[in-house]
Amino acid sequence: MSVSSGAKRKEGGIGETGRVIFHALIIAVLIRTLLVQPFNIPSGSMKATLLVGDYLFVSKYSYGYTHFSIPFSPPLFSGRIFGSQPERGDVVVFRLPSDTSTDYIKRVIGLPGDKIQVIDGVVNINGQPVKREKADDFVEIEEGVRGQPVKRWKETLPNGVSYYTLDLVDNGPADNTQVYTVPPGEYFMMGDNRDNSTDSRFSQVGPVPFENLIGKAQLIFFSVYEGERAWEIWRWPFSVRWSRLFTVVR
Repeated sequence: MSVSSGAKRKEGGIGETGRVIFHALIIAVLIRTLLVQPFNIPSGSMKATLLVGDYLFVSKYSYGYTHFSIPFSPPLFSGRIFGSQPERGDVVVFRLPSDTSTDYIKRVIGLPGDKIQVIDGVVNINGQPVKREKADDFVEIEEGVRGQPVKRWKETLPNGVSYYTLDLVDNGPADNTQVYTVPPGEYFMMGDNRDNSTDSRFSQVGPVPFENLIGKAQLIFFSVYEGERAWEIWRWPFSVRWSRLFTVVR
């Protein structure tokens, strides 16, 4: 019994659609694995560099690839392929050492072998205080509502990288610490919102192995006010932080 030409065209159309979808999925997985991956910011630990509701692209190729680079992180291999060391001051997404299903984003402060200590809120690297200058207060404006001013400092690391940090309270719980020696192959991470960041100063995080690094934060491609949902398109005229779109992360 022969099949009509109409049925053949229908079967061919379904098959072609399936192939297109399959190829699109393969391309998407390759891009996500090898090039860039989108992330969103759920907490304020990196204010004012990154705000809750920011969506950013992270370059997967910056430091090479580990099994954490692959979707669902199957343990196919150990170590890094095409590895490249992060630089001091990079904003990095990494897997939390104590729970590798959780992504964190912080700034690289200490390199392997460094001795890091915070004294009266000032970061010291290998016994030398990081240059810190008072800057204008940070005032967060969410949907037209002004928040309270927060003290802000401009820090400059030994390699010349500068960025801003927030100082919510004087004599915060991590403003004076012990000396941390960064183990070989690991990195010391800190959030820019120094009094509201769980980072390498605390045992819940500690130093981060090179293998746990996912990539370098590069670009904010979208941003909505805290409490808003990016998928609520009908609210975009009011919920989007338009001035933050396509901002380079520094």
